[in-house]
Amino acid sequence: MSFRAFLLTGCVAAAALAFGGAGFTQSASAQNLAFGSQAEWVQNYEAVSRTRVARSATPILSPETLAATESMVDRYRDIVARGGWGRIADERLRMGSTGEAVAQLRQRLIISGDLDRSAGGSQTFDSFVEAAVRSFQARHGLTPTGALNGSTVAALNVPADVRLQQLELNVTRLRSYSGNLGDRYVITNIPSASVESVAQGEVVGRHAAGVGMIDRQSPIFNSRIVEINFNPYWTVPVSIIRKDLIPKMREDPDYLTDHKIRVFTYQGEELDPSNIDWNTDEGTRYMFRQDPGGDLNSMGFVRINIPNPHGVYMHDTPSRGLFGEDFRFVSSGCVRVQSVRDFVTFLLAETDGWDRGAIDDAFRSGERLDARLSSPVNVYWTYITAWVTPDGTVNFRDDIYERDDIQGVPVASAPGEAMPVH
Repeated sequence: MSFRAFLLTGCVAAAALAFGGAGFTQSASAQNLAFGSQAEWVQNYEAVSRTRVARSATPILSPETLAATESMVDRYRDIVARGGWGRIADERLRMGSTGEAVAQLRQRLIISGDLDRSAGGSQTFDSFVEAAVRSFQARHGLTPTGALNGSTVAALNVPADVRLQQLELNVTRLRSYSGNLGDRYVITNIPSASVESVAQGEVVGRHAAGVGMIDRQSPIFNSRIVEINFNPYWTVPVSIIRKDLIPKMREDPDYLTDHKIRVFTYQGEELDPSNIDWNTDEGTRYMFRQDPGGDLNSMGFVRINIPNPHGVYMHDTPSRGLFGEDFRFVSSGCVRVQSVRDFVTFLLAETDGWDRGAIDDAFRSGERLDARLSSPVNVYWTYITAWVTPDGTVNFRDDIYERDDIQGVPVASAPGEAMPVH
């Protein structure tokens, strides 16, 4: 692991010391992929044909999402009562594949509303199946490649009764946010590693995010965003000093200098790293501060301050490539935000003197600048693993922190690792 890589995991409590869907509207299920009495399902299937995944303007925390999710619970209960949807073969199918496994995949996608029922029966993986697989992948938070991979097969094979339990559990979670969340607010949903900016009940910005690792989890809390720090310093948390920085310094004594990190006593005296014994825990006695600079600084060009007892916050990152990954559980608790300039523009929209031009100038200047929000914005860090948009799109996410406590729900794993289940 590079030094930059482990620095990018920063953002736990000590950092506070810094100086600075497919439209699933069918109420039906196949008969364990035997489909012997499919006629009784015709009316239900017709109701959910021509499904698609679209980006909804409805916030994940909203009365409309709650109502749609409650309604879907009843439909999933009907599916479970009719026998669920069985399993498909663990085969890497793609455009042009043929065989019985493709026919089973078609039926599975019909049941979940991703494929029109008129496309069933054939044993050829054609463009209709590819589009349906993309639909399924999108609403499960997977890269929509249109081809089956391990993660997609695992999601397809989660039993209907397990998905029902997820929906029931998340109805309870959504109800806890049924009050007035504010005219303008921000939602961080940890299982989907995403951030929504909401104004007057509609999503006006949606951002991919990097959230806490399994062993360094992002907390669940409600607060307000009060300040933006441009070109911030980053103070390395003690946990990262001990777990990451000291081992790296044993390998290469130039790491601190190369990455613009300086060492101070807690009285403010700067120390020479060469005078520290890196073969002991002496380094944990000091404060390590990384100078501003978006290309190296672990917070990138901006830090978004949120008063909370966990010492976490939201920020930019120099490692922007991570936003294209399915697995974005990579930080030590803080949340990294894609397209952070758009996000900051939303936050400062009601603060005089901070239009987009001023924000861009602050980024370019490289100077330490603070912008206090004239109207703090409510922020909700949540844990929602299943929800339904008003158009009937059913969304599921892996239970990354194993908080659902439901047997059979997938637990996201890093690339190259086997995907565990409860």
